[in-house]
Amino acid sequence: MKATMMLAMASVFVVAGCAQPDDDAQITPATEVTSDPDITSGTQPIFISATELEWFDLDPENAPGVQLATLWGDPAGGAFGAFMLLPAGFDSPLHTHTHPMKVVFVSGTYIQEPDGKPIVHLGPGSFMMQAGGDYRHRTSCDTDSDCVFFVESAGGFDMFVVEDSPSGE
Repeated sequence: MKATMMLAMASVFVVAGCAQPDDDAQITPATEVTSDPDITSGTQPIFISATELEWFDLDPENAPGVQLATLWGDPAGGAFGAFMLLPAGFDSPLHTHTHPMKVVFVSGTYIQEPDGKPIVHLGPGSFMMQAGGDYRHRTSCDTDSDCVFFVESAGGFDMFVVEDSPSGE
């Protein structure tokens, strides 16, 4: 079953990789996608190459090296989709987020330590549905390479540091 699933996924990537827009297809530049909410309505295709991603520092003072490349929406205050980069060796304090996030890992080894639970290591191709609200966790990136992942949320990205305390208190 696992081999069948891998073969099916590989087939999808091969077919998707062969698909190219016609010369007459209108390709929307990345800068226009994030500034026009009507573009993400699903009525027209959006193509953004990796070279067009516009990375910015998320919080240079409190999270040096962490970067975000918005694909659509508004990570500061609304629904969004984006790539995020955590530098190799990044380590956050215990924290929570208001909104749940769907995450697909592209590169590196992402490490999450849920408060009072076993540590989880996720590599390229892995998926995580991270709870919002009172889900307390630490986030880090292995020291071998940067961690890049796609993140999507129905609400803006935020982070609330919480004081360390033994689980259950």
